Amino acid sequence: MGCAVLASARASLAWVYPEHRDIALLAVHKLDPERRRLFDALWAAARSKHESRFCAVPDDAAQGEHPPCIDYAAWSAIAGDHSCSPEDMMKNVNGDWILDVAHASARLKRRLAEAKGRNARVNAQRDSDIDLQRADPEYATRATNNQVHFLAARTGVGISQAAYAAASLSEGVEMNAVAGYSWFHVNALEKARWLATSSPSEEQRAQISLAILADEAFALHFLEDMFAAGHIAGSRGDSSLRKGTHDYYNEHGLEVTTWNKDIAILTGDSWMRPEDAERAAEPVRRSIAQVLDAMAGEGLAASIEAPQTPPSGPATLNVCKTITVPRRIAYPKDLLVNVLNDTPIPMLATGLGEMPRFRTELGPFIGIQSAARGNSVSGGFGKSQDTAGASGGLELGARAGVGLEGVMNESGDGLVFLDFGIRLDGDSTSKVGTIPSLPQAGTIGSVVPARFGYALRLRLPFWLLPLDTLVATPILLLVSPSALTSMAVAAGNGGLIPWQSGIATPVGRFQFILGREIGFGFFGYGRRTDRFIVQDEVSGQARYTLVGLSTIQLDFPLLEYRPFRSFSLDQTSSLVFQLFGGIDFPTKTVVVDPVNTPEPDLKPVWNVGIRLAFDWRHYFQ
Repeated sequence: MGCAVLASARASLAWVYPEHRDIALLAVHKLDPERRRLFDALWAAARSKHESRFCAVPDDAAQGEHPPCIDYAAWSAIAGDHSCSPEDMMKNVNGDWILDVAHASARLKRRLAEAKGRNARVNAQRDSDIDLQRADPEYATRATNNQVHFLAARTGVGISQAAYAAASLSEGVEMNAVAGYSWFHVNALEKARWLATSSPSEEQRAQISLAILADEAFALHFLEDMFAAGHIAGSRGDSSLRKGTHDYYNEHGLEVTTWNKDIAILTGDSWMRPEDAERAAEPVRRSIAQVLDAMAGEGLAASIEAPQTPPSGPATLNVCKTITVPRRIAYPKDLLVNVLNDTPIPMLATGLGEMPRFRTELGPFIGIQSAARGNSVSGGFGKSQDTAGASGGLELGARAGVGLEGVMNESGDGLVFLDFGIRLDGDSTSKVGTIPSLPQAGTIGSVVPARFGYALRLRLPFWLLPLDTLVATPILLLVSPSALTSMAVAAGNGGLIPWQSGIATPVGRFQFILGREIGFGFFGYGRRTDRFIVQDEVSGQARYTLVGLSTIQLDFPLLEYRPFRSFSLDQTSSLVFQLFGGIDFPTKTVVVDPVNTPEPDLKPVWNVGIRLAFDWRHYFQ
């Protein structure tokens, strides 16, 4: 189904948009006067024919929550997360929706700054992800190959920076942040050298200037990613393990040592501190400076060999689809070391000495659930049995499903499962009538006696209407898998109208789930039907009929509350309170006594109640 498709498409992004932009802002601000002059000239040339979209100032620190334009500092945020290549980024920067992305991101920056505690941050990220998904439908699924955002793990304790870089850049190894940065940075350097050693026309200069800045901004995205704690520690294992480790260290921080032996504590996306931005901004500044030096023909960058033919435009390498590092003739070792020397040494690969890792609730599982319920009943099944009462019951069941909770953020819920078990309901407090023998009749004297049955529960996120993802999956799998994935993303994060996203509070998580989960109770479907005394009226006189009934009860949870949730490497447990409403209607009637009596007219029984469940799941690796 669509949610299973989503599990393989999840991308663990590093710094969120405003954090990427803040790092780039600091880096540009730190350029020395001469390089700043060159940078401004390059930006002015690139703005040709784009004046309405590109800001006049490349580092516009005074932008509010409704940016009227996109500055250069924002390009590194759009790269990778909102585009798959520099060429794609330029198309998207000029798109109608990118200003909506910038607005949502500016609002996220304010809300993170104002957040008082963890729950406020979680809710701010939830609202931002919903806004970003609306503005950019490919936001959650773009980076299918998300390893390019991570540092590759070290293979041994004594590996040198040169050996690590060589391994990260080797043709055929899995894409990683060092390779992503280096590939596009060298592209920018080569184009800058061509511009410096050629005599282009004014139009050609504008095109090449745009290509240089686009390639460099795309490179900077991955350079900035190298300073996010989760992208230093979380690059190993399956999707669940990577995402869980990524999220944990981003929030809780990670002590790191850089290649030049500096020691620091870093955080990650949505948790960036000023000192994190300052640390990341210095290598970013040096990277931009190298491109400017290549244009000026100064320093080490002057040794870069210019292409023989004019560059055609921004690079086209698609990081969303490129799984392994592509071949390149050579990398300028000294230039890369100059930038990467201040980046963190990544963690060890799996084995002795590896960092503790954490899973998220992603993937297939089996589990057990037990529940107790208490609810009101509107009366009995007989037309005259309208005295309200209350009853309770117990459930025990086994379940199987797919966990997709927190696919985009902690407030998401793409959980899919099917339960099957047993139910034991007590008798209702409302009684049949005043027949003298009823007190000795036991629970059958209640309008709804005690009964045993079978329980079935289904949980499935929906996009607009309940079960729509189930109906749409076989069609969209054939017609448009990308549309199916986008539909599943929206469903897992509250639907098209995201009123079903989780709300984090200091006392637990609340979520409206009407239509997302349904419970079935099947009573009287064993070897015999359940016995009921049905009261109705005949010619103004009360008539009591003993009948055998088979009934189906449906319950629809309205609001769910989780006071806590515990998760280990492969299992989770939690308490869940659900406020529900439901209906119990007869499906089969057999008159038992008096014999030959016509079947009485029956009606459904309505109920409202609270269900307390203990939920345990085991996730498969």
